[in-house]
Amino acid sequence: MLTPDTMFERYGGLAFVTRFVLSFYDRVVASVRLAPFFANSDMQRLVEHQAKFISSVMGGPTSYSNAVLRETHEHLDIDDQAFDEMIFLFKTTLKDFKISDTDVEAIIADLNARRKYVVNGRSKKM
Repeated sequence: MLTPDTMFERYGGLAFVTRFVLSFYDRVVASVRLAPFFANSDMQRLVEHQAKFISSVMGGPTSYSNAVLRETHEHLDIDDQAFDEMIFLFKTTLKDFKISDTDVEAIIADLNARRKYVVNGRSKKM
């Protein structure tokens, strides 16, 4: 039997990632700091887009460029504290879904590397 080559394949593909993203957004909308960013969002559409993005981070099909990330977030007043909380909630959700520590660190490193495309120029970690 062949071993899946990517995290995306190892953990079950888009169906798994979509379940993970739904759980992550349950935490996000419960957050006092993060919930206001999503008050007027179409959450179903957001989950679909985020699942595609996270799939690509995990080695699945590529979906969004860094330019699209910047364009998507530029109208929001996202600061480092909001980004850090998002990372914390993301990491917690990854661990709850039994993602290996090595894979958690790889995913979080990828997301942190994209901070400058989300934080709107106020990044302390550019």
